[in-house]
Amino acid sequence: MLKVNMHQAKTHLSRYAKRAKAGETIILCDRNKPIAELRPLSSEVAAAAEAKRPIGFDNGRVSLGDEWNSSETNREVGELFGL
Repeated sequence: MLKVNMHQAKTHLSRYAKRAKAGETIILCDRNKPIAELRPLSSEVAAAAEAKRPIGFDNGRVSLGDEWNSSETNREVGELFGL
């Protein structure tokens, strides 16, 4: 188990991420006091993170008012984006 301070972790994050991916646990410290762990994900968590969200997952959960597609709303949105 490797302990690294914040500055070292920021400087070499990709290096420590590779080590974590290989199975090592890295302890992140703030002024030599442990505050967090960088470790590999469990296979269950990794599989859930890779799973694609199904299309239509929120179908029926979102409803927009009648004014949503009005010319006034479209103009206001356009102004927000400088169009």
